[in-house]
Amino acid sequence: MNLQDINWDFNEAGNWPTPIKALAILLASVMVMGAWVYFDTLDQMDNLEKTEKKEIVLKKTFENKQQKAANLAAYKQQLSDMQKQFGAMLQQLPNKTQIADLLVDVSQAGLASGLEFNLFQPSGERKKDFYAEKPINLIVVGDYHEFGEFVSNLAALPRIVTLHNVSLTPSNSGKMTMNATAKTYRYLDEDNK
Repeated sequence: MNLQDINWDFNEAGNWPTPIKALAILLASVMVMGAWVYFDTLDQMDNLEKTEKKEIVLKKTFENKQQKAANLAAYKQQLSDMQKQFGAMLQQLPNKTQIADLLVDVSQAGLASGLEFNLFQPSGERKKDFYAEKPINLIVVGDYHEFGEFVSNLAALPRIVTLHNVSLTPSNSGKMTMNATAKTYRYLDEDNK
């Protein structure tokens, strides 16, 4: 088979020798397959890769939501417990009519501890987000143990009372003077805002 004797005109391809026909068919098949991969399959592979990444994100989202759904009963119980605790804490905040009684309780806690009051001055109410605080400026004289008993008595009150800006200074009589601000809090319901 001499390649110079072959008529390379494409219209005469049927007369080409069999090995050349097979090679031409193979070459044409490879070109068609290459074009198919380039124009169709590569796009599908890119889409597949994007979809696989999206699947991973969706699986994680599903697992998170599934865990929350599995713990939904526990979350509802926890929310119910928190609402009960919040309600109990709100009960420790006096309403407007109980503030006067609470002021008496604070002064009685100091007197029961053996402290001598030099100043007991309630200030005006300061409204915050959902509560109001009522500061009471205190100057009391006593010894260390009496102060400890006073703080303990305040903690034992059925209402919330906190001490702020506490300072202790020795006095000439061998006792100490405590300057402090006691604060009590009141819940502001919709009617009191």
